[in-house]
Amino acid sequence: MKIQGAAFLALLAGVLIAGVPLSAHHGNGEYDEKNPVTLKGRVTDFQWSNPHGQILFDARDASGNVTHWVCGTLSLGKLVRSGWTRHTLKPGDQITITLDPARNKLPAGYLRKIVLSDGTVLAIRDAPL
Repeated sequence: MKIQGAAFLALLAGVLIAGVPLSAHHGNGEYDEKNPVTLKGRVTDFQWSNPHGQILFDARDASGNVTHWVCGTLSLGKLVRSGWTRHTLKPGDQITITLDPARNKLPAGYLRKIVLSDGTVLAIRDAPL
């Protein structure tokens, strides 16, 4: 009985711990959709992973200070249907990115649009452009 009780508690703890990031991730109003921000930067990493891809990039402010940003994207399935692959963005790529900034003022946001240095606009289905 003790083993079953311990197993149940471990399972319950696992479910609760796993649920915390999900509720934080899908929280209401974490991004300011009414005040999009456009930044010029350099990609440091493009994480092609579920449930959503992540674009990590560095952007300089007017004073020349570098800020490290993270930008969430659509699900990988939607990115694929929009023509993206895991190789669409590479470290070092120069981008102009428009995102909905995090309401908590951290350097994070949700992707709206990306323009590559050659002028190519990356299509993003289900997102306002």
